[in-house]
Amino acid sequence: QLQLVESGGGLVQSGGSLRLSCAASGRTFSLYAMGWFRQAPGKEREFVAGIKWSGTSTYYGDSVKGRFTISRDNAKNTVDLQMVSLKPEDTAVYYCGARRVGVPKDPATVDFWGQGTQVTVSS
Repeated sequence: QLQLVESGGGLVQSGGSLRLSCAASGRTFSLYAMGWFRQAPGKEREFVAGIKWSGTSTYYGDSVKGRFTISRDNAKNTVDLQMVSLKPEDTAVYYCGARRVGVPKDPATVDFWGQGTQVTVSS
């Protein structure tokens, strides 16, 4: 098992910033590609950002390109999501997910999930 714990969520005004962090334990973190997903009430879980095990390639959902940045530190077993220029439509529970083979862009391909952290953006 790879245990994932997200932190950093909260309430922020439109246009503000937040930094989410996901801490991993239990297995060799550097073997896993990582992704951030989000789920708003009544909606399906959607891909936000992904990063290869090496950190050399990153991927973003269309709605967050240019505003969100994913990064990882394999020495600290963490993956972060820096979010700027937040909008009310970014309000959701944010989850980090790990996948052993390939960057997880489809929630169905994630091997391990964190418990999620709430992000609320007020207008």
